[in-house]
Amino acid sequence: MDYKTYFTTQPTDKIAKDLIGRPLYFNNGEKLGGYIVEAEAYMGKRDRAAHSYNGRRSQANEGLYGAGGTLYIYSQRQYFFFDVACQEKDEPQGVLIRAIEPVWGIDTMIKNRNGKTGPLLTNGPGKMMQALGITSRKWDLHFLTDSPFEIDLDDKSKRIPQKIVASSRVGINQSDPLWANKPLRYYVKGNPYVSKMKKRDFAQNNGWA
Repeated sequence: MDYKTYFTTQPTDKIAKDLIGRPLYFNNGEKLGGYIVEAEAYMGKRDRAAHSYNGRRSQANEGLYGAGGTLYIYSQRQYFFFDVACQEKDEPQGVLIRAIEPVWGIDTMIKNRNGKTGPLLTNGPGKMMQALGITSRKWDLHFLTDSPFEIDLDDKSKRIPQKIVASSRVGINQSDPLWANKPLRYYVKGNPYVSKMKKRDFAQNNGWA
């Protein structure tokens, strides 16, 4: 399935869940990446947690308004975040990739993370981007196929979790409990690379079937 079809013909929360277990690569001379183990859906103008809530639109969040498959890369403090727009152009929904289990180019990712290893390498959206060597918003507004990023949509490449958990999103303002508590964050149960996963909850085989 091509990116345009994948990111526009199904609900955004379903896309976020389906991305769990798919490989994410960044290939800029060397292939870096791993399996997606955590992703959050943002449901557009009605979602109080979304950057596009109530139709907010600016140069900073224009990537969200692109056609499904457009990259929305944004920054907070010194960190960068990887979001993919979903739905048709001007319907600003998206999925934030929060964590990967690293597989490809691990030595380079460790260098990019100043020696951090194990779960600390990629167990959060800012850490993941740092591990991939992303230090700017250079690829914001690019379509996936026009960037060094790739999400492998071939089902044969996908790892199957024993269980995918749906929970509330991380760090969402509780002033609107309805949206703050919606189960729009998906992750592999027991995977050590999921952000905030406690060591006592780590699963055998990292939660894969």
